[in-house]
Amino acid sequence: MINNFKQYLNNTEFFDNTQNTVVGKYEHQDILSLEGFEKASKEITSWDEYKVTPLVSLDELAEQTGVSKLYYKNEHFRFSLKSFKALGGAYAVANLLIGKLKDQGIDANSNDLLAGTYKDITNKITVSCATDGNHGKSVAWGASNFGCNCEIFIHSHVSVSREKEIAKYGAIVNRIDGNYDDSVHIADKTALEKGYFTVSDTSYEGYTEVPKDVMQGYTIMVDEALKQMGEKPTHVFLQGGVGGMAAAVASFILETYQEESPIFVMIEPTNADCLLQSAKNGTPTVVHGDLDTVMAGLSCGEISLLAWKILENKTKAFFSIPDEPIAEVMKYLANLPEPVVAGESAVAGLAGFMITQHSDEYRKALNIDENSKILFLGTEGDTDAVVYEKMVGKSSAEVLAKA
Repeated sequence: MINNFKQYLNNTEFFDNTQNTVVGKYEHQDILSLEGFEKASKEITSWDEYKVTPLVSLDELAEQTGVSKLYYKNEHFRFSLKSFKALGGAYAVANLLIGKLKDQGIDANSNDLLAGTYKDITNKITVSCATDGNHGKSVAWGASNFGCNCEIFIHSHVSVSREKEIAKYGAIVNRIDGNYDDSVHIADKTALEKGYFTVSDTSYEGYTEVPKDVMQGYTIMVDEALKQMGEKPTHVFLQGGVGGMAAAVASFILETYQEESPIFVMIEPTNADCLLQSAKNGTPTVVHGDLDTVMAGLSCGEISLLAWKILENKTKAFFSIPDEPIAEVMKYLANLPEPVVAGESAVAGLAGFMITQHSDEYRKALNIDENSKILFLGTEGDTDAVVYEKMVGKSSAEVLAKA
């Protein structure tokens, strides 16, 4: 199966960021920190539905690719949302409401919100955001659970099934013309006009505090993965988007291991490679166009400025890959003896790895050898069940029925 991926090498772009990579202590605790993780963990792990998601060891593929271990964190079972995004958006909503209550002299926590103790206050608050799907679903879920209102903005490429998934949590969903970045600007404008509170997973000039909470929630996922591995990874393959997930994972690992941290490799879609272009240009760079990609959650043209501060000199290599191998990786995981349901954006890192293993140049540049222990973050399951079944040829229920 791995041999199929050689054909995609010519459509892959590579940027070696070694000369800009600084090995040293983690120094961005003002953005994300282990202290912040402890606070997020205390809240999130207290939620009734919380449970640790599985870590899958891909032993056969590791043998085929000549490495020691391949680990895949399976977020299909994250709450009822089937995505790591549940850790970020919902946590940020809870923190925002807790802050608003504190302004009124009320000391509350997320369990008070879940119990509806202060609903007469929180139901006067509206949170909003732009989304490709999963983040908006998390914000809507958080708003529904914690007792406030929600309005979400989606762009023209977001599927109808993703739209319905958001709406089922009671959110008002607005579809706008244009791409993800256009929806971000319209969501911000509307929030300003209507007095909404924006809960975005991307940061930009003048808007940084809430995205810190979103990213801090994501660190729960990597803490679980490292404990499950029981050993330090030598490499971590990360998928791009605006960079929030990647920065959250990198920050936690960098502060944990400091100078002995693993190699970070970024994978993005060809049509939405804002992180790669930013690395090449040495400055945050906007990618224009419709940003259309099957990797829907990575359809972003403008990076998160906070995320970039963490990633710019800690990411050794950046790759952009075509859409074509994504369905193959999803099918591969679905047909394992212990099947894994993985969505389109979840497998970007694994797809990138499988392509790069056909290039001696890439393996050498990334220091990948028989001793490598590589971690992938499988960030979503079938968050769009219609798309999943179309790409894999069967539903997630049919896939898991084999287990």
